[in-house]
Formats: sequence, C-alpha cells, structure tokens
Amino acid sequence: MLQRDYTTSQLDVLEAEAMHIMREVAAEFERPCLLFSGGKDSIVMLRIAEKAFWPAPIPFPLMHVDTGHNFEEVIEFRDRRVAELGVRLVVASVQEAIDAGKVTEDTGRRASRNRLQTVPLLDAIEEHEFDAVFGGARRDEEKARAKERVFSFRDDFGQWDPKNQRPELWNLYNARIRKGEHIRVFPLSNWTELDVWDYIRREGIEIPSIYFAHTRKVFERDGMLLPDTDVVQRGEDEPLFEAVVRYRTVGDMTCTGAVQSTASTVEEIIEEIAATRITERGATRADDRASEAAMEDRKREGYF
Repeated sequence: MLQRDYTTSQLDVLEAEAMHIMREVAAEFERPCLLFSGGKDSIVMLRIAEKAFWPAPIPFPLMHVDTGHNFEEVIEFRDRRVAELGVRLVVASVQEAIDAGKVTEDTGRRASRNRLQTVPLLDAIEEHEFDAVFGGARRDEEKARAKERVFSFRDDFGQWDPKNQRPELWNLYNARIRKGEHIRVFPLSNWTELDVWDYIRREGIEIPSIYFAHTRKVFERDGMLLPDTDVVQRGEDEPLFEAVVRYRTVGDMTCTGAVQSTASTVEEIIEEIAATRITERGATRADDRASEAAMEDRKREGYF
C-alpha cells in the first residue's frame, strides 16, 4: 500500500508564514511597499511575494534607499530583476538628500553614508504615503532587532518605541494606524541566515555575483576586509592586497566588509555558514558593531 508523507519541512513552514504576512498586509493596508536592495534577504522576500500573489502581479512597488556607494554588481542585478518582473521601483536617494541640505555627509577616513539613509527613507514614505513597508530584517542579526515584532509600529515621525509595540497572538496582527503613521513589516523575522541560503538553494534563486568567491583588491581595517574603491578613504597604514573573498551581506561599500572564502556555489556557502560562529553583520558590517543600546537609539530615530 502506498504511503504518503504529509510532513511539512521547516522551509515550507517559514515560507507559508511569510506568505500569510504579505497577504495580510496587502489586504489590510492601502499603500504597502517592499524594500529591495538587491541583497539576499530582499531577494528572498521578492520571491515569496511572487509566489504569494501568483498568477497576479506583485500588488505593491519596490523601494531602494540608494546611498550612491553601492556595489555595481548589486545595482545591475536590482535593475535587471525589476525589469524582469515589471514592477515599479522607487529610489530614495541619499545623494539627493545631501544636495538638498537635508543631511550632512561625514568626512574623514571612516566616513559612511549608511546612517544617512534614514532621512530619504522617511521622506519617500511620506511622499508616496506608504503605510506599510516590508523589510528583510531577521531576529538573529543582532539583539536590537530581536526585540522587534513582525508588525513594528512607527509613529508619524517614523520612530520606533518598544513600549508602543502591539501584542501578536499566534498569527494575528494589528494593522490599525492613524494617518502619517506606518508599520514596518518583517516577514523573515523567524528565519536565520542559514534558512535564507537553504531557501535560495531550494528555489534556485539567482543572486548577485559578489556573494560568491572572487579575487578582489582589499585592505584590512578593524579586522574587516574593505574594498579598494574611490568612496572609501584608505590610510597609509592600510596597504592593499589581493585576496579571494566573498560578501555575506551587501550594503554601502564604506562599511560592508568581505570575508576570505573559496565558496563558489550556494552549497559551499551553506557549508561555510553552518560551521561559522560569527553572525553575518558582526563579521561584515562595521556600523553594526555598535552596542545594543546604540542600535536601539538608531531604530528609535527611524533607522531600518
């Protein structure tokens, strides 16, 4: 007698939860959007959105907060993917915010535009009247993110206050907001970095080439390998050298480091991540090495 296996895998459960969250947002909110940087987490969110609403098109636009200091490979991937799907892309530009005098660019050896993303993000949310914004944050990234719920309430200044978070009982979410307020929604809250890569392997999802091992000129700063580029100011005590590296996460070139690796396939990346004890942001994001209190302050200001 033929026996059928009706067990559900961990990835199936995570995918179903994320789809439910996206459908709930599409039903409850008037103008949601999905933050899409071309990084692996936002790529996974985009695939889930495709599957959640198929065969209909994705019912909300994508938004990228562009620092102007992004990796070329990632921007090329972003534009190509958007064109393939035929979705609308909203670009919130840090450079335009600098030119308009809304933010002041840092100077010096450790200058970064990463923190400057908050103002153009909030401006774009206000301009387009987005009332729900999908983000790819996961609770395993750092302690401040672990305190956030799936529906993260933001006031009319875009600020996060843990005291104002709503109860989330089972899969019930409170979507009620006043005009000017919005909700940051995190469908991947219960995923880990390893889950993301397992899903990329299972779905056969294309990702930017810098996630795989390649030879690049880099220099070492604070234990991180930063790229040789015009937007990163390198000191005389920071010599350049060639190394075989890959990126575990992508972002602003000024604060996103590479890791030495020979992993050239998704399977090899999964093996590498399964063996490491350091989180991706702890290993590759200089701005995320701040204390838990400092990260919470940034979130209260409206940071991602």
